[in-house]
Order: sequence, then structure tokens, then C-alpha cells
Amino acid sequence: MSKTPLPATPEGGPVPAPAAAPAPRWSSRYWFGSSDVTWLKHLIAGGISGAVSRTVVSPLERMKILFQIQSTSSASGYSSVLGTLAKIWREEGVAGYMRGNGTNVVRIVPYSAVQFATYEQLKRVLMEEGKTELDTRRRLTAGAGAGIASVAATYPLDIVRTRISVQTAHALANMDSLPKNAHGRPIIPKMPGIVETFVHIYKHEGGLRATYRGFGATLAGVAPYIALNFQCYEVLRKLFTPQGESAPSGMRKLVCGALAGCCAQTITYPFDVLRRRMQVTSMSGISYKYNSTFDAVKQMIRSEGILGLYRGLVPNYLKVAPAIGVSFWSYELAKDALKHW
Repeated sequence: MSKTPLPATPEGGPVPAPAAAPAPRWSSRYWFGSSDVTWLKHLIAGGISGAVSRTVVSPLERMKILFQIQSTSSASGYSSVLGTLAKIWREEGVAGYMRGNGTNVVRIVPYSAVQFATYEQLKRVLMEEGKTELDTRRRLTAGAGAGIASVAATYPLDIVRTRISVQTAHALANMDSLPKNAHGRPIIPKMPGIVETFVHIYKHEGGLRATYRGFGATLAGVAPYIALNFQCYEVLRKLFTPQGESAPSGMRKLVCGALAGCCAQTITYPFDVLRRRMQVTSMSGISYKYNSTFDAVKQMIRSEGILGLYRGLVPNYLKVAPAIGVSFWSYELAKDALKHW
């Protein structure tokens, strides 16, 4: 059986193989060639996830912070979920629900990006040879590492975001003396922005150290929280995946994330309250002053009881369930979209 002769050039040599089509400008191959940029895809997907999830729950996030920073003697009137939402609407309008969200998104994009990317990288590092899933201990370790990395990278922005969110509440403490607009709502004075707030903390409250006030309490809460979050989500994701399929549906991912967030938050919530209290303890108009995290715990239990450590937990559930659900759902959606980038 004769072989078909290969095509040849007029000079008699073989015809060269056609050149590969150039990569489109939007693809990672155009910018990075054949380099492995999986880590970058995880960063981008994590950033998208954070921005989407926090914007969705911005009103509940603001409400939670207002609950956390008020003391039992406060007359601010933030006492119930519906009452607080109504009060914010009455005094600040729609803008009140989104107050501080710009700072929140600026913080959460790098926070979420670092968290998811670190978790994915630690999963690869900790994966045992011949296995495709981490065991519980390694998964918790990867989650804790992701939490520590994300907090360390973005903590000053977290303090700034908290300050901006509560400044309006303190301005409204003297609401009767504020001028009113045509609709009878108080005209709120212009609040300092991100840069101005950061510079104020840095210059007047102790330099770089002041921008990390409450960092210890935050790590103590965030590391186990993120670890439990990823652990619960991975376990629930496996349980919610129909037999014969590789992943659950989008709605099931939302449910998995919501349940995982609630479980993790219930265990670690007191640390979140301590973090907020420590971040605003040096602000004018705050009735409590703490020397350390341990001092804050003692004073809160003495004046407010154990339940003081869980102040704002109910609205936090309302925030955590959709926030974590949307976060995991949007992360996986973005990660899948970037697979062929």
C-alpha cells in the first residue's frame, strides 16, 4: 500500500506547518504566554465575588455595625431590625443603606481576592499525593491561612470602613439641632472620606500601630471563622451534589454558602463584636474605653453580660446567609468563566 506523498514547496522541501493563530488581546495567553496564571484567575474571581456579595448586603452590614458599637446606655434608638432599617430610611434615605459601602467594596475586593487565592494555593501545597481532596485538618489549615493573609493585607481599610459607617450615627445623636431639607430630613454634614479618615487615624491616634488596633482580636476570630467557612462549604457542597454530577446547581451553591456562613459565624461572632469595639474605642462620642482586648471582654461582660458579646447576631445572620451564599456562588461562577481565559 503506497503512502500519500507529503506536500512540498517548489524547491522540493516540505511545506511548513501553518503558524498558530495569535492569541486575542483579552486572553491570558496574549499577556502571559504559556505561563500558569491560575493564581491570577483565583485573585480576579475572588475580587468579583467580594464586590458582588458585599454590595448585596450593604444595608444589613451597616445595621450590624450600628448594633455592635452602641452601648446599653446609648439613646441612639438602634434596637430592632425593622426599627433600625426604618430609622435609617427616615433620617438618611436610600443613601443611608449604602453609607460606607464604597469603602467596604474597596476593602473587600483585595480581601476576598487574597482569601480565595491563598486558599486555592494552600490546597495545592497541602494536597497529599494521589488524592484529589484535603482531609478536614488540612482544609482547616488552608482556611486559617487564607483568613490570616486576607486580614493582614487589608486590616487598615477595615478600620476606616468601620469609622465611616458609624460617623453618621454619632452625627445624628444631635439630630434635633441639624438643619432639615424640604422633606423634613436632617441635612447630614459631609463626612470624611477614605483617605482623610486614614490620615486622621495615622496622625492623631498612634501611627501605623493605630491602623491595626484590634488586629489580635480580629485574627483570633477570622482565622477559625474562615477555616470553618471553607470546611463547612466543602462538606455541604459534596452533600448537595447530585449523584453522577461534579457540582451542585447554582441555587444549591447559594444554600451551601448560606448554611456554611451561619455555622461558622455562630461559633466566632464574639470576636467580631470585640473587633468593632476596639476599632472605635478612641473615637470621640464613644462612651466606652478599652485598654486591650482582654480589658474589653471584662468590661463588656461586667456591664452587658455574656449576651453583650452577641450584640447584633440576629441581623448578622440576615447578612451572613446571603453574603456568604452569594460570595461562594459568584466566586465559582467567575472561576468557571475564567477557565479558558
